[in-house]
Amino acid sequence: MPPPSLAVMTAVTRETSLGIRQVSEETGLSIDTLRWYEREGLLPLVERSASGQRRYPPGALRFIRLVQALRRTGMPVADVRAFVEAGSGELANHPGRMALLERQCVQIELRLAELQDDLAVVQAKIETYRRLIARGLDCEDDVPEDVLEQMDDDGLLAGLLPQASS
Repeated sequence: MPPPSLAVMTAVTRETSLGIRQVSEETGLSIDTLRWYEREGLLPLVERSASGQRRYPPGALRFIRLVQALRRTGMPVADVRAFVEAGSGELANHPGRMALLERQCVQIELRLAELQDDLAVVQAKIETYRRLIARGLDCEDDVPEDVLEQMDDDGLLAGLLPQASS
């Protein structure tokens, strides 16, 4: 039996499958990106019509969205490919696929923690600007000591000013 990417479609599959343009519209991926994903071995579910046009079965959209999420969260192409090559949804394939996903979850959680820290710094900077603007001060002006003290008390200067050495 030919691999799924080369399989000729049945009449039932043809009626429920989607063309590449429809998949592009549904996923937000460009047609070129979908073709690249296929060339890179990231999309095992692509079938061909009798005329050679790409046709995606209904389950392909869910899988493409998973691949999108993995790539957006920084999973290397080689790891996505390993996930795909680990096989279908058969029970014997679950542990290997799950291990790849668990490693990616750890990476996502680490990145989320970094982003939370970065968000706090940016929010503090915004609040600093709000306070300076409210007092009619330019960010390049020497900020009065009482304003600096209040901002420090409010935790707005943490990480924004160099630490004084004791």
